[in-house]
Amino acid sequence: QVQLVESGGGLVQAGGSLRLSCAASGRTFDSYVVGWFRQAPGKERVLVAAIRWNGGITNYADSVKDRFTISRDRAKNTVYLQMNSLKPEDTAIYSCAARVLGISTYSYWGQGTQVTVSS
Repeated sequence: QVQLVESGGGLVQAGGSLRLSCAASGRTFDSYVVGWFRQAPGKERVLVAAIRWNGGITNYADSVKDRFTISRDRAKNTVYLQMNSLKPEDTAIYSCAARVLGISTYSYWGQGTQVTVSS
């Protein structure tokens, strides 16, 4: 059984930083893509960053480019989202998810972690 568990959310002032973690268990993620999504109140869930497990290729939403960095630790089977220069509009529930490379649907999801940025 694959399980993704997020941690690291919390309350931070605008301009501050947080690092989210997504710990995976149940399998290794060779040939998978792991993404971080966020959903703000009243808005749709959007993908903010993703990383290909093999090779480490990354991509970002324009709204977080140059502020957020996604990375993975293969030994720990964990994906991180370093978030810098946070803005109030970054407030959302952040969830990690995994999909097989080449398939568009994310199959595995974590429970999410709340990030709140105060102005």
